[in-house]
Amino acid sequence: MLTRTQRDFFVAADGQPRGYIQPHALDELWFHTGTACNLDCPFCLEGSKPGDNRLQRITLKDARPFMDEAVSLGVQQFSFTGGEPFIVKDFVNILGYAASRRPCLVLTNGTDPVLKRLHQIRRLTETAYPISFRISIDWPDRQRHDAGRGAGNFDKALQGMRELHDMGFHVSLARQMEPDEDSDAVDAEFQGILRDSGLPDDIRIVAFPDFDVPGATREVPDVTEDCMTRYQTEQTRRAFMCAFSKMVIKVGGRMRVYACTLVDDDPTYDLGSNLTHAMRARIMLAHHRCYSCFRFGSSCSEL
Repeated sequence: MLTRTQRDFFVAADGQPRGYIQPHALDELWFHTGTACNLDCPFCLEGSKPGDNRLQRITLKDARPFMDEAVSLGVQQFSFTGGEPFIVKDFVNILGYAASRRPCLVLTNGTDPVLKRLHQIRRLTETAYPISFRISIDWPDRQRHDAGRGAGNFDKALQGMRELHDMGFHVSLARQMEPDEDSDAVDAEFQGILRDSGLPDDIRIVAFPDFDVPGATREVPDVTEDCMTRYQTEQTRRAFMCAFSKMVIKVGGRMRVYACTLVDDDPTYDLGSNLTHAMRARIMLAHHRCYSCFRFGSSCSEL
């Protein structure tokens, strides 16, 4: 018999079957490098901060078997998030191996850990597959950005983006979004900042809503099966990240496969230790962040 918690996972509050995604491919495999970060941002969706160990730092030995398995499953890209990946001692080696197998994307704050390792990162310009970097700049306002990330980090992030771009890497920008914003106007402000910083103004800008901190509970409408057929199509359902990607994390000293980059705070989404088996699991849209994907089309992917 299902417990109440288990029932809630499969059944919405009004008794309707909960919406779900049935994965169709492993196009992208994400690795969480750990929740340790050089910054301590109060809004961080990972709750990352210096020394944090909610999710542990990974090594090449940890990651390599999953990369090899993913290649056998037809993966198109490896992507990395944190925390801050570049505070992980083994990360340049991890990235070098990954880029020998498939194109890579790295999410980074672009500040001191990147700036201090530029001499190592430069060696990655010769990998078999290209590496792209997405740098977080929350707002097109230096003071507002630095209020959350610390004084001077707006300029450091722009410097990190410029250094990586000048080395020949593709770069993009991640920003925060507000519910009723004029997105075109905000992006235009960022484009002006990029031009003034010596960067192309056509750099891709990816906007994210507030996902809240790990373990938070947020009252959002339930996503039911009816929602997924009434408001979504087969094509849009296939665009949900859990339809084509998985994330590997290290928790409790073990490497685990999770359904999505946005649900690593909920062990219900732990799909085991094997990618092949994880791909068979139906993903229930029960986490409050699933509603952000439903409402805003949120996606960490650039595929």
